[in-house]
Amino acid sequence: MKFSLIICTYKRAKAIQNLMESVSQQTLYPNQILIVDGSLDSETELLFNNANYKNVQYYKVTPEQSGLTKQRNVGVAKVAKEAEVVCFLDDDTVLEPDYFEEVIRVFKNHAGVVGVGGVAVNENRWQVKEEGKQYDNKKYYEWEGYVCKEGQRNVIRNYLGLASNKPPGVMPEYSHGRTMGYPLTGKTYEVDLLIGMSMAFRKKVVDAIPFSTYFEGYGLYEDADFSIRAQQFGKLVLATAAQLNHYHDASGRPNQYKYGKMVTRNGWRIWRLKYPNPSMKAKIKWYLISWVLIGLRGLNVLTTSKKKEAFTETMGRLIGLFGLLFQKPSTKL
Repeated sequence: MKFSLIICTYKRAKAIQNLMESVSQQTLYPNQILIVDGSLDSETELLFNNANYKNVQYYKVTPEQSGLTKQRNVGVAKVAKEAEVVCFLDDDTVLEPDYFEEVIRVFKNHAGVVGVGGVAVNENRWQVKEEGKQYDNKKYYEWEGYVCKEGQRNVIRNYLGLASNKPPGVMPEYSHGRTMGYPLTGKTYEVDLLIGMSMAFRKKVVDAIPFSTYFEGYGLYEDADFSIRAQQFGKLVLATAAQLNHYHDASGRPNQYKYGKMVTRNGWRIWRLKYPNPSMKAKIKWYLISWVLIGLRGLNVLTTSKKKEAFTETMGRLIGLFGLLFQKPSTKL
């Protein structure tokens, strides 16, 4: 099964070098690797001019083409015709040696699957459930003999009756789903959302659906937007055997105010794309959860050392929420 890899990058020469070293060590190597660089400097370009990575095609885009979704569309347009699968990776990831082998295995064995996501093992918080130990279901989430400690926001949502009623990666009618992924069981789990750091689709999907340019620049939740649209073609799954590490390089990220605003407004768009006509109860829950999350982020002004970042993100979330009263995001491509 021939497959292409698209890596969109912006001012992360060292990070993408680490990724490419891990790609070089794969047990199954991509037939085509497309590097789509939106950097204003030439560090990444110099890296690929001097390196000797196999099957690489490097493209430097114009400022007008820069931004994650725009760069992904540039990459898709250059995918080889014979490719059957198109993989996407964030430039700050590092792969386990059999990552691509496991991804392609799922596509080969499951004809109804059109999208596959991998698991960041360095972020996986699941632990084997200890025999005889009692776990507070407000503070721990259990799944197939494993437990994951809930974050503060989920603990509070559990006590308030606002927790997701769906498994991880599956959106409830009021959105705000669980994001802890799944334990490393080696199984695949059907989900609604794949994460942009590690996702792959059959070529027929990326040929039919462009990445939405509604998501400018950093493009928070653009992966969720594409995932929801992709489900019209078949199932999406998370493959826990397809493993990598995600290091969240800070360079190229927006300021916290813009980030906070995107969390609210882009989150609303994803919710209404999946559920265009939610019930009144679901609407109330979505807004209540949004207020809870704003309150918790606001408390970080008092509880963390990064007070300015916490304050500006809180303001961004607030402005984004009040802005929905006057102008709601479009759910169109």
